Amino acid sequence: ADSVSICLSKGLGAPLGSVLVGEKEFIRLAKRARKRCGGGMRQVGVVASMGKFAIQNNVSRLSIDHSRAEKIATALHEAGFKQPQQGKVDTNIVYFGLPDHSNVTRNELCDRLRKEYGILLSGGYNKGGELFRICT
Repeated sequence: ADSVSICLSKGLGAPLGSVLVGEKEFIRLAKRARKRCGGGMRQVGVVASMGKFAIQNNVSRLSIDHSRAEKIATALHEAGFKQPQQGKVDTNIVYFGLPDHSNVTRNELCDRLRKEYGILLSGGYNKGGELFRICT
């Protein structure tokens, strides 16, 4: 069955929630699977209203976030930081690692960004733990 799943908490800023679209039988099976995994939830109207607000008010921001991510990735790539896909990003998420010739450790970079710019950053986003992740 063809289906589409959209996470409302990633780029749209809702605190939680996803939308799943598919054929009737696919949705019926998805609901059963969700319940088997403990996915029953009370007061889903509150969650739905947050998702609805995110869709109605934050979709236009996606292109802005993606543009910012591209600018960050380009600057990091030009400065010699390691990046998957040579700095190419498709979303608002940028992964990067310190250059081989870096004078600072991962922890020192995180501490400096927090103290000097108020940016909270942590690493560990690959098997070797050397990549950082930034979400715009």
